[in-house]
Amino acid sequence: MPDAVTARPLALILLERRIVLYNIKSSMSSKNQKPELLSPAGDLERLKYALAYGADAVYCGLPDFSLRAKTGFDLATLREGVTYAHRLKKKVYLTVNIFAHNNQIKQLKNHLKDIKAIGPDAIIISDPGVLLLIRSILPKLPIFLSTQANVLNSEAVKFWHKQGVKRIILGREANLQDIKEIHQAVPRMELEIFVHGAMCLSYSGRCYLSAWLNGRSANEGLCTQPCRWEYNVYLEEKLRPGKFLPVEEDHKGMYFLNSHDLCLIDHLKELRDVGVCSFKIEGRTKSVYYVAVATRAYRLAIDGLSSCRPSKEFKKEIYKIENRGYTTGFLLNQKGLARQNFSSAKTESSWKIVGQVIEIKKSAGKQRVYFRAHNVIRSGEALELLAPRNCYRIKLREIFNEKDEKLKEAHGGTQKVYSFILPNKINPKLGLLRKKYIC
Repeated sequence: MPDAVTARPLALILLERRIVLYNIKSSMSSKNQKPELLSPAGDLERLKYALAYGADAVYCGLPDFSLRAKTGFDLATLREGVTYAHRLKKKVYLTVNIFAHNNQIKQLKNHLKDIKAIGPDAIIISDPGVLLLIRSILPKLPIFLSTQANVLNSEAVKFWHKQGVKRIILGREANLQDIKEIHQAVPRMELEIFVHGAMCLSYSGRCYLSAWLNGRSANEGLCTQPCRWEYNVYLEEKLRPGKFLPVEEDHKGMYFLNSHDLCLIDHLKELRDVGVCSFKIEGRTKSVYYVAVATRAYRLAIDGLSSCRPSKEFKKEIYKIENRGYTTGFLLNQKGLARQNFSSAKTESSWKIVGQVIEIKKSAGKQRVYFRAHNVIRSGEALELLAPRNCYRIKLREIFNEKDEKLKEAHGGTQKVYSFILPNKINPKLGLLRKKYIC
């Protein structure tokens, strides 16, 4: 007869074994599944480029209820974007991730009714009050929890799981071990993380500097980025009050609040293996060029996870967009100052976008490509034509204006349309022209 204290019911033992087997199966399946690539869409144009260049889904928002007040969507263009994405069998996630005041909650009730008619695939929130509203007005819409909620542990994940949250965008302070333990503890919760883009020097982006210094809150989508400003730092000795000695690296001052940009392109396999199902690129206020290049690079990297393809091609691409230098952030639990850029807040790259393809007209063996210039393009120049499926090295032997007159160069900053000739074997649809600048 077993001891009464140590005896355990057979049903409980079998249940525990089923849970263990489920967790093992879930862990194995997460390693074999291809993670979602989620790209930013600041407006309808960038939504279309993100999807064309390889995103499985995009995230976007309306100015009044999103943490990016300068985005270019309204209800009409949002509806068009959702319809466009669904036609391609892709998804749109809508951000309603402000920390709402009472007056915003009142407006939000009507806003959610409009969203219901548009039909996004999920809604991203931070505020528990907003969550309750969504559950009452849009009970069937999946809810994702924003990184602004600062979730970094499995107990918090369990809490949000009980509230009906389907996916959690983990705080950027989470490291690989944190993510692994969270997935093992709550395997049914989808986990998403940022893998690329700008980093805030604050706790998961919950920063008050802009609100204090400029009266524009980052938590309401109005950040003025004071972490990127140039500061002068002074020493004051206690026995000599009022006498300030400047502390400077050089004539530019100190950018001691300025972070490098995040880049985890070398660690996607590790992230997939610990349970991350969605890789997110930051940058809803970034350019069409940034969205296209970053999306394409991570698309290639994700597609190469199941093969032995080298990553050099992907890494070259991400250095062709403007950046503040790259860091792995907190993922690898590294110590030291590798995350900060003290010399400058300026984003830099030796490659620049110089043109954007807007129309193509084909004739026998050739095609005329119409484009708008973003910077100076000269006839005879060697360029790269970046397209969703390829990158072509080309030389524009001749540039034409709208009257079909030959030009020596095309200039950006206007709405003028220029053209050049390409062979039909090249597909320039949604193409972007870029060139390397010698610094």
